[in-house]
Amino acid sequence: MYDLNASTETVLGDHKGAIRCVEFSNEVNAVLTGSWDGTVKMWDSRVPNCVGTYNQGNERVYTMSIVGEKFVVGTSGRKIFVWDVRNMGHVNQRRESSLKYQTRCIRVFPNKQGYVLSSIEGRVAVEYLDSNPEVQKKKYAFKCHRIKDGGLEKIYPVNAISFHSVYNTFATGGSDGYVNIWDGFNKKRLCQFHRYNTAVSSLSFSHDGSALAIACSQLDESQLEDPSLKTSFTSDM
Repeated sequence: MYDLNASTETVLGDHKGAIRCVEFSNEVNAVLTGSWDGTVKMWDSRVPNCVGTYNQGNERVYTMSIVGEKFVVGTSGRKIFVWDVRNMGHVNQRRESSLKYQTRCIRVFPNKQGYVLSSIEGRVAVEYLDSNPEVQKKKYAFKCHRIKDGGLEKIYPVNAISFHSVYNTFATGGSDGYVNIWDGFNKKRLCQFHRYNTAVSSLSFSHDGSALAIACSQLDESQLEDPSLKTSFTSDM
């Protein structure tokens, strides 16, 4: 942790494995870190001190997102864990991704009613937390970040998702180098940006929604669960 006012640096702590995700919870004023050691840790940044270690099914943490008290974690085995940061004594929901392949990114709706999740196979799913059957009828998945070339369909991982704070639309960024803006509630794409010269690795709308930060980098796709997805292939999906 770096204090901009005092120009000082503090080490909060560590994990036994690589740390993949870091989030801050305004709800409990704590830092949350997700690691490949299969745990999420909560840190009190004022001390600093680890106030809790939470097992995520002994699977590597690939992505996590928090809005208010809702905290959603995605793991290497396509498992989804839904927590309430006000009471981390138990998991509220244990789910399995509705997408067939490895999870890349999860982002909770701004209204906390559900989440959007993406996979390495050019798909995005819109999920709802309420288990009521009528609510569950609203969930769906769609294909994106795919390029047709000479009869082949090239399929790319969807690496990043970010919600707009005002309009509740969301952006996706893929290894195809494109950024798309989606109206998830009306199930349509609003626009597509120009193609960047390498994979889009991260996205973030500003707090007021006036700007979108886009990070591009050459990603190492060797960690894909299905190596065949690294190259183009014909698909009828």
